[in-house]
Amino acid sequence: MPLAPVLASPFTREVLAALARVPYGETTTYGAVARSIGRPSAARAVGGALSANPLCIVLPCHRVVGSGGELTGYAGGPEAKRLLLGLEAANR
Repeated sequence: MPLAPVLASPFTREVLAALARVPYGETTTYGAVARSIGRPSAARAVGGALSANPLCIVLPCHRVVGSGGELTGYAGGPEAKRLLLGLEAANR
């Protein structure tokens, strides 16, 4: 069944759709997500949309990192983000 975050704004739905395209075990940046949805200056807005991700188990926002690779912007904190990314890397 396709995901349908009907309560999310159109912008957030675009961000979540872009997030769904990030493969298991890989990362992307907030800026890259913004560019992929045609809004190259919206990296902070992407972060805001991901901070309210209602589907974090299905659409894992831990795969989105800062432009320099820093582990920022994850509700569980940087250690949880590091752990999740490490688990994915070990299981690729």
